[in-house]
Amino acid sequence: MIANINIDRINFAKAKILIVGDIMLDQYWYGDTNRISPEAPVPVVRISDYDFRLGGAANVAWNARTLGCQVQLLSVVGDDEAATSIENLLAKKDIPAQLIRTKDFTTIRKTRVLSRRQQMLRLDHEEETCTIPEQAMRELHNAYASLISEYDSVIFSDYAKGIFSDKRFYLDIANKHNVPVLADPKTLDFTEYSGIDFLKPNLSEFEAVVGKCESLAEIESKGLALLDECKIKTLVVTRGSDGVSVISGSQKPIHLPSYSGEVFDVTGAGDTFIATLAACLASNIELNNAARISSIAAAVVVGKVGTSTATVSEIKDMLHRKVSLPLGVIEENTLKEVLKISKSRGEKIVFVNGCYDILHYGHIRYLEKAAELGDRLIVAVNTDSSVKRLKGPGRPVYNENQRMEVLASLKVVDWVVKFEENTPGRLVESLHPDILAKGNEHFATIEDIPATEGTDFVLNNGGEVHLIARTPDVSSTAALEMMET
Repeated sequence: MIANINIDRINFAKAKILIVGDIMLDQYWYGDTNRISPEAPVPVVRISDYDFRLGGAANVAWNARTLGCQVQLLSVVGDDEAATSIENLLAKKDIPAQLIRTKDFTTIRKTRVLSRRQQMLRLDHEEETCTIPEQAMRELHNAYASLISEYDSVIFSDYAKGIFSDKRFYLDIANKHNVPVLADPKTLDFTEYSGIDFLKPNLSEFEAVVGKCESLAEIESKGLALLDECKIKTLVVTRGSDGVSVISGSQKPIHLPSYSGEVFDVTGAGDTFIATLAACLASNIELNNAARISSIAAAVVVGKVGTSTATVSEIKDMLHRKVSLPLGVIEENTLKEVLKISKSRGEKIVFVNGCYDILHYGHIRYLEKAAELGDRLIVAVNTDSSVKRLKGPGRPVYNENQRMEVLASLKVVDWVVKFEENTPGRLVESLHPDILAKGNEHFATIEDIPATEGTDFVLNNGGEVHLIARTPDVSSTAALEMMET
């Protein structure tokens, strides 16, 4: 279960959210395809049905309203048929909106052709340059300034279609009224959002600003630098199927796993995420839990076709289901979040550690015995530098990445994580396993195990420590010595 919150008691009815942004109409044409066109090497889709849905900022508002929030949508649309369709959809879904119509602007339409739940083609109907007339922009600004004080938070749904040509105006008004702002950026200059409370780029948008990130640690370091440089309070970086990173100046960065199962369509998942995040924060849900719930909501949506929403009941259902957990080689911060899910299911976590330089039969038997003590097995592996300190300059034979990959391939091992220290005490305290297993070749009794191994921490927190008999006459050192003779 989500840490420190009862998901079954979540109620967003009192959350009041103002959504400002670029609005569009999403059109879906559905049909079967079973032949290739004789005119060109493209499939022929025989259209049998169609559907209109809210897109852009309207989709954000729809998501927030579906959760039960009180919402207000502000935007500019053209004086055209697409705008009428949007207004009708908003009314049908009980979404209050102030849409400023102007003849000098064309409402954006995106038409998607789908066959057998797969998107075949997208057609964008919009002007080359989206310029909103000054009069319409003044009306929008006035409406925003007069309404914002009534809301708990405001979402900037920025699709770079003209609404946010003057971001500073919107931010300054929000700051004046102490209303938290969340934004989904579509710019390479994050300084335009200076002073914002929550900025939610996806990984591609984040890397376009800070450069390629090869690890979670690099996302952290570059994210923290970006907070300082751009005066942003919190970055929430969505990483698709790899999860979400929350980087804030007020807490230690966290990396959440993805909750996605089968993905049919990622359209609108970012809208769902930011709408849910705003709903959670407006309901006084702590940031990390808000990010978890938002990730689950986005996972619900990518399992559907087209722009869609997640209901509170769907979020609860997914939380109560045994969603697949990421396994194998994993970074410490991500593993901490995965373990919260595992423990919420009542699973017992077993922790072992070692160098595992040359994996042999004795290791396999030891890990099998350790795995039998609980439901999930973590193998913590000494980094190359700590192996050198423990074993001498000639070790390890295989580097840490190679050793971790081999261990991760074993069916009894759930997670493999590395640690830099000579002993695993710090990592044990960080991961908080239920069971700590040690080999008996170094310790005759549990009392002989030093606290630096993490034993005292586990025992003091209601856990168990077990000594496992090692298989005699097999060791990495003995194998190396035999090879040298």
